[in-house]
Amino acid sequence: MHEEFVGTMPVQDKHRFDEASLARYLRAHVEGFSGELTVTQFKGGQSNPTFMLSAGGRRYVLRRKPPGKLLPSAHAVDREFRVLSALHGTDVPVARPYVLCEDESVIGTMFYVMDCVEGRVLWDPSLPGLTLEQRAAIYDEMNRVIAALHQVDYQAVGLGDYGKPGSYLERQIARWTKQYRASETEKIEAMENLIEWLPKNIPAGDETTLVHGDYRLDNVIFHPTEPRILAVLDWELSTLGHPIADFAYHCMTWRLTPQEFRGMLGFDFAALGIPSEEAYVARYCERTGRSSIAHWDFYLAYNMFRLAGILQGIMGRVKEGTASSQHAIESGKRARPMAEAGWRQVEKILRG
Repeated sequence: MHEEFVGTMPVQDKHRFDEASLARYLRAHVEGFSGELTVTQFKGGQSNPTFMLSAGGRRYVLRRKPPGKLLPSAHAVDREFRVLSALHGTDVPVARPYVLCEDESVIGTMFYVMDCVEGRVLWDPSLPGLTLEQRAAIYDEMNRVIAALHQVDYQAVGLGDYGKPGSYLERQIARWTKQYRASETEKIEAMENLIEWLPKNIPAGDETTLVHGDYRLDNVIFHPTEPRILAVLDWELSTLGHPIADFAYHCMTWRLTPQEFRGMLGFDFAALGIPSEEAYVARYCERTGRSSIAHWDFYLAYNMFRLAGILQGIMGRVKEGTASSQHAIESGKRARPMAEAGWRQVEKILRG
């Protein structure tokens, strides 16, 4: 189903770089790096092109800023490297980071290199081919890891200045509205409605934790056979922010159809062994010491708005020719149905 995102391919022409220059740099800056370098490109990763490096019997992953004109504040691979370095060795599993290169003369854009973690990436949230017990364990592990992330003492791990504490939702709504406008290719009525309604209806009360920003099933690597996450991937949207906004992002799975964005709306969860939305949220509350979550539907609507903005950004880059996946156009086309799903959540709130 998602074979277009799985595995590697030869490096695309527009993403080619000087591999000899990279090899020289890595020999000088990564301990134990030796042997002849071979480079292939991962098929996913529309935002930051991602490459598999093989040398001396070892494998590494390189993520770089894409070439071309970029939206302000997007593609922050240096932040991604910083958060991996801070979390390595905590209860939040991440790939070991090796080096950040800010010298654009090496391969043309900033990049970093980390360990290649071998394991399973699960794309379909209904987890076909697994037993009921295995599915329940996979979801419980997803829940455990995001709860652990939101309980990291971000000051103690050196991330006290990683974002602005407070007013996260206001700032995010403004940011994604601005980035949506910068990438706009057509008028989407539901998006206009969300842009108007969301800032006026932000729930009272604020919290600040480290947030991932894109935590979902296919952004983690599971152990090859155990229901254990070995590494959380794709930290480029991480910052200091509101934990419920972050948690609600992957809970959209329960509110979206498979066509809208790998959702499970309408599935028989008991028959699959997958927790209901209510049970999953309750488990997170237990782990993080909450009695419940107020204004839950708001956080889901906000996340659908935000994802529509991200998808529209991909469509904008398709138009400019800088999107880094041949399937970016399919992602970009999902901006409208995602915004419409977000407005459905607001209509639910308005109906009371």
